[in-house]
Order: sequence, then structure tokens, then C-alpha cells
Amino acid sequence: MNRRNRIFAGILLAYLAGVGLLMWRLVGDIAPRYRESAEDSMVETAQLLATLLEPTATPTGPYVDAFARVFSALRARQFDAEIYGVKKQRVDLRATVVDGQGHVLFDSLGRSLGADFSRWRDVRLALEGKYGARTSRDTDSDSSSEVMYVSVPIFYQDRIVGAVTVGKPVTSLGQYMQSAQHKTLVAGVTAGFAALVLMLILSLWLVIPSGLVADYLRRVRMQRSWDLSGLWRHLMEMTATAYKDVRDALEGRSFAADYAQTLTHELKSPLSAIRGAADLLQEPMDDADRRRFLGNIERETQRIHELVDRMMQLAALESRRLLDAPQTVDMPTLLEELATSAAASGAGRGIQVKLDVSGPAEVLGDALLLKQAVGNLLANALDFSPSNSRIELSLETSAKAVTISVKDQGPGIPHFAGDKVFEKFFSLTRPGSSRKSTGLGLTFVREIAHLHYGRAAIRNREEGGAIATLTLPRVRTTS
Repeated sequence: MNRRNRIFAGILLAYLAGVGLLMWRLVGDIAPRYRESAEDSMVETAQLLATLLEPTATPTGPYVDAFARVFSALRARQFDAEIYGVKKQRVDLRATVVDGQGHVLFDSLGRSLGADFSRWRDVRLALEGKYGARTSRDTDSDSSSEVMYVSVPIFYQDRIVGAVTVGKPVTSLGQYMQSAQHKTLVAGVTAGFAALVLMLILSLWLVIPSGLVADYLRRVRMQRSWDLSGLWRHLMEMTATAYKDVRDALEGRSFAADYAQTLTHELKSPLSAIRGAADLLQEPMDDADRRRFLGNIERETQRIHELVDRMMQLAALESRRLLDAPQTVDMPTLLEELATSAAASGAGRGIQVKLDVSGPAEVLGDALLLKQAVGNLLANALDFSPSNSRIELSLETSAKAVTISVKDQGPGIPHFAGDKVFEKFFSLTRPGSSRKSTGLGLTFVREIAHLHYGRAAIRNREEGGAIATLTLPRVRTTS
């Protein structure tokens, strides 16, 4: 991953991490807030029950017979309540009443009559006239059996004669907490995604307000038939182009800076050679040496001229997002012309060019650019092919694509160069000489392929040599 991709990925990861941290805090804060709300209502319920018990209280403790009948009737009630999408059909409320020493006089569950509850924190504090609350498990090993308890004192003539405890199982709150957490997560993820999309749209709007959209609409209008997969592919390519533009804008880079840097680097070598030859020509020398140095100057000057021309062509090609006036191109005819020209170029070294076309095939594009792309692949194959060898130029078709292949019998691609052959100015030494090309031929092929919504690739063949492929969308003929 290059530096620009890392910067953009870093910004995206920082944004996602911030949203994730916010969601984690919000979701984690739901359970405590629900418990606080439940405890508040339990305090009021306990105070209400204490108020009901106090009129019948005696100096020895509260009278619980009538209270027990009320609770028995309460637990027998049948109802069906729907609370924000959660159904409730039974009373989960628990209650216990103790005397002044903490012995249980009433237990709504009927499990602890006569037990000493004075050891429980909430009961002990209530009997001391303080607010008491606790959370305990019915089963020590089961965290889902937690119950919240609140205890308040019962008075008889300003003297504490007992306490009433209200209990609420945490599981009865769990369904509300889970529902709230789920809704919060959905809302958070939706809001985060919407913010991300909005950020992307805003970035695109600032960097490329309408160019890509207009290009995409033009591409849609050029479709001869309704092809959803093709339209989706073009949309993804448009988005990828937009991403690269946004990434460049975030880093403050431009094509002009890149080209100035790379062109300056590539011009150093030929300029140094010209300067050295010019300095030597100032000295006395025989005619043979003078002609040799003048030849060097001419070759290096031609190299600079070719390099500048190629760079200008490549810059113009990379700045285009869409073909101006694409036309239907008959690929077998185009390949036949190129094969004839390549055969003439390789005849002096005994190189044969064999053409193999599987059938008719048409693509939508620029014939001159496509001829230049395939021509570059053939020129590359000629440069690396040994004498008296063969180059195979073939055309294969499928329902949606046309694939042009150029196979040679040369030395193949070195392992270290496998992922660099399409980079600007990367060139390998031609066999039998120390000559290199401008290193822009395969870059041209890649850019022309992208402009035609296709792809270019090159790899080694198992039987030796290399195979370069250019894959383009096929024009569907309508009957």
C-alpha cells in the first residue's frame, strides 16, 4: 500500500474508531441507566407498601395477614400488556416483610418465612432508619439470577418495628435493555454509514463537482442494450476514479508534480551524455571519433524528443475519463493490419508473426488508441524475441469480453519485475544489447485499457516466454 492509500485509510480508520468508541460507550451505558430507573420506581413502591402496612402495625411488628392476601390476589391476576414492543403477562415484583429483629414475617415467594434477614445490607440499613439497597443472586453460579432489592422501614409511633423489601429480577429488565441496545446499535451504524456517505459525497463534490457524473451518464447513453452488470461495473470504475481524485486532493498532490519529478529524473541521463559528448568535441580528435560522438548526441537528442512526446501523450491520456466519440471497432480487421506490420518489422531477424482469430468480434472504443495499445504489445514482443522465433497474436471472445493475446518465445519476465512492468519508466534491457525503451509503452497499454473499461496483464508462460493480454468489453449485437 503506497503512502497516499495509507493516509486515506488512516483517516477512514480514525473515523470508524471514533464512531465505534462512541457506540461502545452508549451501549454500555444503557444497562446502568435502566437499573437506576428501575430502582427509582422500586423505592416508591416500597414506600407505598410501608405506608399500607403502618396503620395495622403493633409494637411487636407489622400485621401481614391482610397484606399477604392482597399479594396473593396480585400474583393471581391475569393481564396482557405491551410496553414498547415488549409483552408483559405476569407480576415479577417480589416483597418480604420483617420484624424489628429482621425475622421474615411475610415472603411473597413463600421460601423464607422465619428466616433471619438482618444480615442483608438493605434490611440492616432499613432497620437502622436508613435507605438500603442491594443486588443478589438467587443462584450463586448463575449471573442471570440477579435480583435488585430495596428496603424501607416500617414505623409504629415514630419507632421502627420492621421493614418491607421490594425485589425485582434483573431478567425482567433484560428484554428492555436488549431492545434499547439493539435500537441504539442500529441507529448508530445507520448514522455512521450516512455520515461516511455524506463525507464521500462532499469530498467528491469539492474535488470533482460534476465531471464523473456527466461521464457516467454519457456512458449509459452509449449502451446499445440494457446490461445491469455492465452499468454496475462502470459505476464501480467511476467510484474508483473518484477515490483516487479525493485521495490526491487530501494529500495535496497533482499530476503536474508527478510528471515534473519523473520527467526530470529521466532526462538527466541523456542530457549528461549530450553534455559529455559536446565537451569532448571541443578537443582535437580524428574524424571517426567525431562522427561517433556526433552520433551519440543525435541518438540522445532523439531519445529526449521521444520521451517528451510520449510523456505529453500519456499525460493527455491519463487526464481523460471518457472517450470523446467511441465507435464500433472490428477487432479482427485491426489485428490483421497490426500482424502484417509486425511481420514486416521482424522479417529481418527471421521472426514470424502468426495471427489466430476465433471469430468476429467488435468493441466500442477508439480505433487509433486500440491500435496503439496492441502495437505496443507487439513491439515489446519483437524486442524480446530471439531470432528465428515466433510471435502468436490471437483473439478470443466470450459472451461479454474480447481478449487479445500476444505470446512470444523470449526470456520472460524476471521475478523482481513481475509487478513493475506497467509502472512509468520501468524498462528491462533488451536481449543482446544494453538498450532500454522509454518505459512508457506498457503504461500506455494500461491507460488505454482503463479508458475502454478493460484491463491489461502480462505474465510468463509455462513453456517459456511471456504472454500479454488486453481484455475489453464486447459489443453485444442486437437482432
